[in-house]
Amino acid sequence: MRAVARNLPVLATFAVCLAMYVVAGLRYDGFFSLRVFLNFFGDNAFLGIVAIGMTFVILSGGIDLSVGALMGCSSIAIAVLSDRSGWHPFAAFGLVLVAGLALGSVHGWLIQRFSLPPFLVTLAGLFFCRGIGLWISKESVQMDHPLFSALGDMRLALADRAWLSFPAMLFLAVAVMAALVARYSPFGRTVYAIGGSESSAQLMGLPVARTKIAVYALSGVLAALGGVVLSIYTSAGNATAGAGMELDAIAAVVIGGTLLSGGYGSIVGTVLGLLIFAIIQSAIIFDGNLSTWWSKIVTGTLLLVFILLQRVLNRSRA
Repeated sequence: MRAVARNLPVLATFAVCLAMYVVAGLRYDGFFSLRVFLNFFGDNAFLGIVAIGMTFVILSGGIDLSVGALMGCSSIAIAVLSDRSGWHPFAAFGLVLVAGLALGSVHGWLIQRFSLPPFLVTLAGLFFCRGIGLWISKESVQMDHPLFSALGDMRLALADRAWLSFPAMLFLAVAVMAALVARYSPFGRTVYAIGGSESSAQLMGLPVARTKIAVYALSGVLAALGGVVLSIYTSAGNATAGAGMELDAIAAVVIGGTLLSGGYGSIVGTVLGLLIFAIIQSAIIFDGNLSTWWSKIVTGTLLLVFILLQRVLNRSRA
């Protein structure tokens, strides 16, 4: 019973995800196919990677509003560098990943060194990245380098007409590594400790300052990696492509059972939250008559329900 109570948010997310999948599968022909299920990961890989970075930030008790703008800025930077400036795409990938690491580290240092609110610091980062992206190019830029086509066509066949795309494989690899780091590494345990009580973590002698900076640096790297995956998925760059993506990432993390106050949650829950997003979007496509606004309505309703569930669990523990 203790184990069930401890994992109730994740179990609730799993139950909602399973129920939505079954209902959609019974309503729409072909929804239960393996191809559709695997497409859940491929079509949402960039959001999933960003949400994994957000999970570590929220686990530590923080927030990062810059990830969507950083993802869009990364995608347009890759497009312009590879299509107009003659850079090899791998060099452009490396540059945006280093830039994401640097921006995230600056966020973490400012938050830790001056005790600034993460909301305001990362909001400034959002405007900075959005401005840089629009300065690079206000228009979407198509990429004709053969590497993008090769990576976009790379697949791992699992059955007849069912495969994992390269973005899906990359997302699942990042999710597995993140889950292992969060669960078994000293860094992951320190992140949980900081989210539970930063003062207690300091009294225990844990490297609080270094870990908080590393959390935002990791979020910046994964947001930039999301931009890389987006550029491969669409073969284009767009500075505004990540508009609102930070809110989708936060929603996926919270629906996945991670407490906004920090200290509790899991990467598995975030993956389940992402699957709920994917099921909603796919059901709308299969229906053909539903407006895309239903995705926002259902997501908002689920987000409110899970926040209320978190409040009930917090009171029960108290």
